[in-house]
Amino acid sequence: MSQDNNKYVPPKVWTQDKDNGGKFASINSPTSGARYDKELPVGDAPLQLYSLNTPNGVKVNILLEELAELGIDGAAYDAYKIDISKGEQFGSGFVEINPNSKIPALVDHSTDTTEGPIALFESGAILMYLAEKFDKFLPLATGKARADCLSWIMWQMGSAPFLGGGFGHFYAYAPEPLEYPINRYTMETKRQLDVLDTHLKDNEYLCGNDESDYNIADMIVWSWYGQLALGKLYDAEEFLQVEDYKHLQRWAKKIAERPAVKRAVALELKPID
Repeated sequence: MSQDNNKYVPPKVWTQDKDNGGKFASINSPTSGARYDKELPVGDAPLQLYSLNTPNGVKVNILLEELAELGIDGAAYDAYKIDISKGEQFGSGFVEINPNSKIPALVDHSTDTTEGPIALFESGAILMYLAEKFDKFLPLATGKARADCLSWIMWQMGSAPFLGGGFGHFYAYAPEPLEYPINRYTMETKRQLDVLDTHLKDNEYLCGNDESDYNIADMIVWSWYGQLALGKLYDAEEFLQVEDYKHLQRWAKKIAERPAVKRAVALELKPID
């Protein structure tokens, strides 16, 4: 790195030659893979969840609790805590089921195949797998309903990194406030909030107006943007003026009152011994 009038000039080749600072500096690394040996516990339920109650983790919690609300025995699950602040996502057992070392991850032990249990990582993949497995909260027939649901799922997967890794990091977690990245990601976050607010003006849920239209698109988007609108993320509600998004507020509050959602956000995760 070279300096000119205190301006950072990127080197020709990047190297990790110092701590990058911020809340998660102690666990950040440019390499992947397991850092220590640690088997994961396995309970008696058909589904085993390894997660944390972050927005990405809450997505899966909501669907599992909505399936429980419907009395679907096959969706019973054990939930274990992966404390990312302690680096538990780098244990060998977790890396085996999720080479990307991010929460959540889920293993389906109910499958009767020669390949053994099915391991899934990435929250969107987990929700789609479970919704298709149990034929709930995701239209399976080709057509507009399924297309709408998939479109909003992919919108969230593409948009949330700007909210979490962009706005959330520089506004709440970076070692010092920097005007350019905060302004850049605040602008994008507010644009995304406006996308949702505009769409929800004419839609009770993301994919329609009937109760049957509530699906995993709502769950996956609410976990990030609904919680943000309700002041649950980054202590940024005043900064982002979230109350201005009236239609988003209505939708966020309605989903927050669902019994399954209430249980999901407060889900007790078992610590890994």
